[in-house]
Parts: sequence; structure tokens; C-alpha cells
Amino acid sequence: MRLFSVLFVCLFAVTVVVSGPITGPALAQSGPAVPGQGQPSPIQNILQENRTLIEKSSRRTIGPAIAALRDSGLPAARNVLEKWQAKALYQRKSDGLFFFAEKAGEDGYRLIDIATGADAGTANPQDLDQLRPNSGVRALIGAALVPYQLTDPDPAVRSGALDAISRNGEAAHLGALRGAIASETDPGLKARKERLERLLTIAYDPDPAARIAAIESFAGDLGVDVRAALNPLVATTRAVTKGAPPETENIARRLIPGSDALPEAEAYRLLVAAGLAPPRISAADRRNALADHIENGAVAGIPLDDLNSEAARERAYAALAARGLVPPTATTEEVQTALDAHSFYDRYAEPDPAVTAAAGAALDAIAAKLGLNQAVNLSLDALSLASIYFLAAIGLAITFGVMGVINMAHGEFIMMGAYTGYVVQQIVPNYTVSILIALPLAFAVTFAAGVAMERLVIRWLYNRPLETLLATFGISIALQQLARNIFGTQARPLTSPGWLDGALHLNDVVSISYIRIAIFVLALLFLALFLFIMRRTRLGLEVRAVTQNPRMAASMGIDPDRINMLTFGLGSGIAGVAGVAIGLYAKVTSELGQDYIVQSFMTVVVGGVGNIWGTLLGATMIGFLQKGIEWLNPSNTLAAQTYMILFIILFIQIRPRGIVALRGRAAGD
Repeated sequence: MRLFSVLFVCLFAVTVVVSGPITGPALAQSGPAVPGQGQPSPIQNILQENRTLIEKSSRRTIGPAIAALRDSGLPAARNVLEKWQAKALYQRKSDGLFFFAEKAGEDGYRLIDIATGADAGTANPQDLDQLRPNSGVRALIGAALVPYQLTDPDPAVRSGALDAISRNGEAAHLGALRGAIASETDPGLKARKERLERLLTIAYDPDPAARIAAIESFAGDLGVDVRAALNPLVATTRAVTKGAPPETENIARRLIPGSDALPEAEAYRLLVAAGLAPPRISAADRRNALADHIENGAVAGIPLDDLNSEAARERAYAALAARGLVPPTATTEEVQTALDAHSFYDRYAEPDPAVTAAAGAALDAIAAKLGLNQAVNLSLDALSLASIYFLAAIGLAITFGVMGVINMAHGEFIMMGAYTGYVVQQIVPNYTVSILIALPLAFAVTFAAGVAMERLVIRWLYNRPLETLLATFGISIALQQLARNIFGTQARPLTSPGWLDGALHLNDVVSISYIRIAIFVLALLFLALFLFIMRRTRLGLEVRAVTQNPRMAASMGIDPDRINMLTFGLGSGIAGVAGVAIGLYAKVTSELGQDYIVQSFMTVVVGGVGNIWGTLLGATMIGFLQKGIEWLNPSNTLAAQTYMILFIILFIQIRPRGIVALRGRAAGD
């Protein structure tokens, strides 16, 4: 029995030695073995091959590592890139292997295999290095993820991928984009993919025929992205070569030294920069060099009296250079010889002439259409400005045009309407409801103020224009100061409803803000309202009667004082409504009205006092005139205002009664 016990112990010891130590609690931290850990996965091999680049990553050096992952075709490549971009990729210090990691308790991480997603054990934080790519590296990773995202089931992800290609397209994206078009189910995204595919074809396709077809498909397209793709194809650089230019060059134009396009000095600088000619000093530097080497009334043996010509000074300098006293330089003859021996030309960056010809033709078509659309956009801006001026002047057309009252406080009624809208918005937080309340309330407030002003001041000053002007000017200053005392000097916000935010974009060139459209519609509504009141109501009939012949109207039972009061109140109320509309995009301050009083008077006078159609035509003419002058001189809006006023002065000299001749009481003034 003892012998058998000894043999059993010996066999057990041999077994332990051969099979290795038994795994005990000391190794429990490493966890279960990673599947295939003995043979690293292909994705792990790629990371290990680029380990040095990854560990010391920068935007300039990390490209090969990212490209290796992107082009590997491995299913795990996308997940690795996404985790890396999200700073969720870790490297174990002991062996340099890469893992995904998740928090496991307070002081540990659970490791996840990057290829299979299987549990790879645990590790302490001090045993891991977290990869933290900077913004530049993350941008490169994002670009590498684009081919995967183009076919993602989530439309938002696909849209984000198209945005990334639009910002930073690459040749590698072209194939992925073409492959993703057929499977796209969203019509909008499919159209974007097709457009981007054509843009990338222009830039990166090796087939000239495909590039030309893509270029021709964009003829007349006003998109900024199209011009950004075509302009590099027709960009030129200036070049110089000895003899005739190489036949392989795609030459845009030949240049002749001494012409306006290429002065001789610039041509010779090109030769010097290309190392084809020695440098040449300036005449002033040469003169100073000669003066520094005057000896016994001569320079290099040439008397000073003989240095009275350019050729003599060049010979003297050449003699000094031959002695090593000054740096050598080219003479006039040498410069001319060098220029004659070389060819100067502008060459296209694109080497294929057919591609540049197609790009040039497409850009010409785009330029023609662009000019037309810019004219349309300028006209929309002018109409928008005209509607603002008309809205501001329609009240003045009543008080000044119909009644003959020079109301210098008209701008302050506009200001009162804007402040009324501001006060309403402080009480009613809903911007849409507040604007709907503010419009009639502003009319009521300014109507009442206008009636009070007419009863207290204006009624005593009819047919006394100078006194009316001075009185209303004083009221204007008083109202401005009152507004400062109540609301302060800071601009107050009058916020437009959310549905008025943004602009209507017809294309990349033509657009108009929704607020301007609303003001344009409001101006048309007030035109229709004014015409209805004047043509279809008893008040309008009485106003026209008092305007044409007040004595006859009074003999017919019409009270001229009452009509004047209501007419002045109506004009003031319309100015208040205009203030609400103008305050939606302009700063609401006590000086708001002063910005429009001059234009309002010009609109009424140019159009013809006493005629609403004249006011409309005057506002249109001034709006188009101002926008046209600003387009010709965009850097100086003050000059544009000055030119506009001068033009209007000349216009009034030709047509003193305006576009539409005045009638009624004002015609005799």
C-alpha cells in the first residue's frame, strides 16, 4: 500500500509539472480568455500595424491608419471608427492591444473585444490608455465614416453623411456615393445624392467624358456648390518657360512682356523667381552703389560727367561688379534678351482642355442667369423698400396731401405705434396674438393723439404753413423726449411671430424675408382700405368734397372742422399701424420716426400731393432709386442717400407737381 501511495503522489506531481500551474484566485482579475486571443483578429492586426500612428495621433499623421480601417472591408471597421471618434477606444498598456471599455464598478473597466463584442475581462484604470483624438483627428474619422453612413437605415444619419461630403468631399466618396443612390428610398435624399455624385464626378472622376457630361448637366444652375466645383477647373497660374510652351500644357492665354496684362518688370520677376535670369537691382539702389564708389571724380574709371545716361550708368555698375565691389545685376540688354528667349503664359490648373472648355461654357451660362436673378433679387429688395416707404407715407399723404398740413410730427406717430406694439408684447407673451392686438390698438392710440393734436393746435393754423411746420416740429421734439422719459434711450424689442422668421428662398440668389413680404401685403391692404374709404364711404365722399371746395361743402351741410379732425386722425392712425410693422425689423427707439420722415415727405411730394396713386408711384420710384444707387455704390450708403436727394431735387425741377398732378385745396398753394 505504501508503494502504491508513493507512485500516486509521483504521478500527480508529474501531471502538475506538464500541464502547468492551476489557475487560482490570483488570476481571476484577467477574466475569461478572449475568443481567438491566441490569434488576433484582422481588425486588431490593422490597429497593431498602425499602433505608432495611433498612439501619437495628429491630423497630419493619422491619415494612413484611418484609411487602413476604412478600406479594410471588415464588418467591425465602422464600429471601431465610431468608438474611436467617441473616445471609447482603449489600449491595454501591458500588451498594446485595443479594446472597447465600459465602467464596471467604481474602480474598474469591463473590456470588450473590438472584433466580436465579447467580454474580454476587466482592468484597472491605471492599466489602460484612453484614446482621445483631437478635433482634427475626429474630423478625419468622421470623413472616413461617411461611406458607411450613406446606407444607414436612419435617414438623419444619411443626411448627415451627405452634409459631410458637401463640406469635405474626397475621391474615396465617389464610389460609395454611386453605390448608395440605387438603394435610396427617400426622394429628397436621393436627389441630394445624385447632385453630390455629379459634383464629385467633376472633381475626381478619371474619365474626361464623364466629367464633361457632369459639367454640362449644371449649365445655368445657380447653386453655390456648382460654382465652387467649376471655378477650380478654370483657375490659372502664371508660368514661364524657355522657348515655346510644352504641348502638354493647357494654356489659357499667351502673354507678351510689356503689355497691360504683363508689364516688363513683372515678367522679369517671373524669370528671376524661376531661376531663369539673374536678379536686377532697382535704379535707386544702383545710383546709391555708384555714389558709394566715387573716386577722384570717377566711378570705375568713368568720369562723373559721362554718367548722364542709363547705358553709361549700367557700364559703370558692371565694371564695379566685375571687380567684386557690388553684387552683379542684369543690364537692359540682358533683360531684353532674356525676355525674348522665354514664353510667358497663363495655364489652367486642369490639364484637360476639353474639361476646361466645358467648365468655361457652363460658367458663362451660369453668369448670364446669375445676372438676371440678381436683377430680380434687387427688384424684390426695391419693392420691399418701396412698400415700407409707402406704408410710412400713406398717413402723411392724407394729412399733407389732402389737408395741406405740414406735419413734422408724423414720424413720432410712427414711433408711438411701435412703442404701442412693444407695450402689448409685455402684457401678451404670445407674439402672434400680441401683433394682432397691437395693430388696431396702435391705430386707436395714434388716432386719438392725432385728433387731440388737430383740435388743440392744427385747427388754429390752417392756411399758415410756416406756423404749422414750426408748431409740429416742436411737438415732434416734445414727443421724442416724452418717449425717452418713459422707455429710456435703449432700443426696445418688438419681436415678430415665429412664422415670420426666415426668408422665402427661390434659389441661391433670389430671396426675401417673410417680414418684408408681410409688410408688402400690409401696404396693399392699406391701399385697398384707403381706396374703399375714399370711394365707397360717406366719410370719403365728404373728405373729397372738403378737399376740392370747402366753402361749397359747408354750404351743402358738411362740417369742414369735423372732416378735418377725422381726416387728420385717420392719417395719424395709419402712421401708428405703420410703426408696428416697421418696428418688427427696425430698432424701436425714440428716434425711430426721424429715420422715415424725410422719405415720407419725399414720397408724397414726388408722387404728387393729394393723390394716393401718386404716393404709391413715388414710393416705388424712391425705393428703386435708392436700391439702384446702393448697388452701384454699396460701400457708402450715406452717399446713396445724398445722390437720391439730389436726383429728387432735379426731378421736382422738371415736374414740380410730382408724378400725378395735385388737385383740390393744395393746388393753389
